[in-house]
Amino acid sequence: MSFMPNVSRADVAEAARNPLAYLAAHWTPQDRLVRYSLLAAVMMSAIIVVTGGAVRLTSSGLGCPTWPKCSDASLTATPTLGLHGAIEFSNRMLTDLLCVVVGWAIVVARCAKPRRRSVTRLAWSQFWLVVANAVLGGITVLVKLNPWTVAGHLMLAMVFVTVTTLTWLRFREGDLPARPRAPLPLRRLAAWTVVTTAVLIAAGTGATGSGIHAGDSSDVPRMPFDWIDTVYVHGGLACLVVAMSAALWIGLHVVDAPHDTRVLARNFLFVLLAQGVVGVVQSVTGVPELLVAVHMLGICAVWVGVLRVTLSLRERPRDTPALPAQSEPPLAATV
Repeated sequence: MSFMPNVSRADVAEAARNPLAYLAAHWTPQDRLVRYSLLAAVMMSAIIVVTGGAVRLTSSGLGCPTWPKCSDASLTATPTLGLHGAIEFSNRMLTDLLCVVVGWAIVVARCAKPRRRSVTRLAWSQFWLVVANAVLGGITVLVKLNPWTVAGHLMLAMVFVTVTTLTWLRFREGDLPARPRAPLPLRRLAAWTVVTTAVLIAAGTGATGSGIHAGDSSDVPRMPFDWIDTVYVHGGLACLVVAMSAALWIGLHVVDAPHDTRVLARNFLFVLLAQGVVGVVQSVTGVPELLVAVHMLGICAVWVGVLRVTLSLRERPRDTPALPAQSEPPLAATV
């Protein structure tokens, strides 16, 4: 990072008035740094989903019985709150780390050259989603882990995963109009696979909300569904998504679509199958906590996977004609 050696009062005033604009005028991060910073936000969004699940799985959802303080008498966890209080408070503190990662993503997205307003807006959306999720998490505690707010908390976290993924992938593209890389029927199939996957994840919150992991050791209300019925619905939707993803993968091979799209479709199918195996095993073994945590990580992998496949079926070339349409390595080549 290089700044002007002599900083005048005017520079200080400008930096105070608009710090991001001042920094962008004096520093240009390498594309690799921006790409990895945005990928770090994707990874952090998945970590938040898993750690939030860990709080519920350890019955620590009300370890801090109020919000925004941990208890009526203390902002932080105290020894009287025990292990559950420490776990819940530690999860709350992860929000601080998340804010650092998202804040850094905003900075590098704003300072990248040329300026990409679409990327910057997506990066700022991450910040507002962090705020919204923190507030909803607090409401979830205040209503004593109402299963509907718990489900909403997860779904909003998945929206955050969506936006971080879109920001990462959007930076790797150009800003010219999108052009297709696969026939329209396959692109429509991919879009419907995204919709069905979203319904699958939502149905999973029903299985969780009516299941045994209420998030606290006390009597917490559950959703008014039969757990077995929700599992069957969730499993049926999972089979439908697997069938759609298999059809998409086969279709991409039939039309000889670009190699990276076929690899992404294949990988997505493998992730789906692995997630299905974990889901079946956890159901028949009494829903053990460790497998549920793995399943929650799988949710993020499935969702990021379907987004990557769908977005790989079109491309946005760079503004500079001399550069290839995709200046970065194929999407399948990186995490």
